[in-house]
Amino acid sequence: TSDISEVYFKTRGVNMNIGIMGGTFSPIHNGHLILSEYIRESINLDKVIFIPTGIPPHKSFKYVLDGQIRKKMVELAIDSNPYFTVSTIEIDRVDTSYTIDTITQLKKIYPKDNLFMIIGADSLLDLHMWKDFKKLITMVDFVVADRHGSNGAKVTNRIEELNKMFNSNIIKVDTPIIDISSTMIRENINKGLSIKYLVPEAVEEYIEKNHLYR
Repeated sequence: TSDISEVYFKTRGVNMNIGIMGGTFSPIHNGHLILSEYIRESINLDKVIFIPTGIPPHKSFKYVLDGQIRKKMVELAIDSNPYFTVSTIEIDRVDTSYTIDTITQLKKIYPKDNLFMIIGADSLLDLHMWKDFKKLITMVDFVVADRHGSNGAKVTNRIEELNKMFNSNIIKVDTPIIDISSTMIRENINKGLSIKYLVPEAVEEYIEKNHLYR
């Protein structure tokens, strides 16, 4: 479980490479898991922390279930992977949740470790609009998951530009194209369609048992 893996990692000492995978996870799906595992192996991460968002500044909260429900689904989804763990650092926050606040807290928890924030190519191109982005970009390394490759040259140029401008460490990983979204899953549930193989079996059962997204 995530608790066991957390104890395991704390005994390993300093200088871990830790991936940060944030998202509403409403619900978490197999795309999130495949992507995280692929990046973990590609850049040799010691663990990946899944962080369900609290009150996100840019998204409608309409389809975002209570944080504890989303956390439970993440726990069920990552249970079999000892390299994956979950943090409630954002859902415990009462105010709007900004990435800069999360990274500031994580740097205090893991002062001697290297943090790698996993984002999509679309988020990279919008990074300049994030709160305190100039400070953020120097605090954490960004890993850009270029899932569709549609903006390949644009993404590469932007990474080079930001790294030069801020002496930052943004890296791009060409990841598999996994065309699954939480929106698609919610729509399937609403229409009475199957979500089998889109989410882990335990998550599917949890959604069914608790009549979520209906």
